[in-house]
Amino acid sequence: MADDTDALNVLEQEAKEFDKDAEIDRIRKAFPLDAYAVLDLQPGVPESDIKAQYRKKSLLIHPDKTKNPLAPDAFDRLKKAYATLLDEKQRTHLDECIADARRLLIREHKYTLDSPELKTEEFKVEWRKKTVEVLLEEEARKRRQMKARMQEEGREKRKEEEEAEARKRKREAEKAWEETREERIDSWRQWQKAQQKKEESGKKKKKMKVLG
Repeated sequence: MADDTDALNVLEQEAKEFDKDAEIDRIRKAFPLDAYAVLDLQPGVPESDIKAQYRKKSLLIHPDKTKNPLAPDAFDRLKKAYATLLDEKQRTHLDECIADARRLLIREHKYTLDSPELKTEEFKVEWRKKTVEVLLEEEARKRRQMKARMQEEGREKRKEEEEAEARKRKREAEKAWEETREERIDSWRQWQKAQQKKEESGKKKKKMKVLG
């Protein structure tokens, strides 16, 4: 009887480990930009469901609860998805992208809002795929904007540096001009004296020539 109990315990433990490994694998395969997919939730669920699902999943795959070496990575993805859905701005943006994907599919297939196809599993699968496309396009757009902003900030920084360098050169030129002012005045005075002597010498020679 004891042997049977031990065997059942081992099987139960193996089943739990299998569930943990399966969930870790599912999380790591889920599209990371879709927080609902990572938490295995449908869009639009209330916050209470998000919190309950996170608690359930985090207890299942926590790195302290399993020896699976991929558990830390899966747990980090789970935490990030949870934080995204608890952030009102990020969740609203995600909901808008998911709604855009649905509208695009309806337009592509020329469905109406009352079309029965919208309630099928096939449409849900296609909707998930379209959501991935929309989120990837949105991420690419954000990166382009970030790159353009960084380039603009780089141009502004270079402009500021050039203007600062120009102001520095101007200050140095003004300082050098002031430092040589006395020297220039002395040179000017010496030149004037030399001119006066020249004029006086010329007058004397002219006077002597007249007298001769």
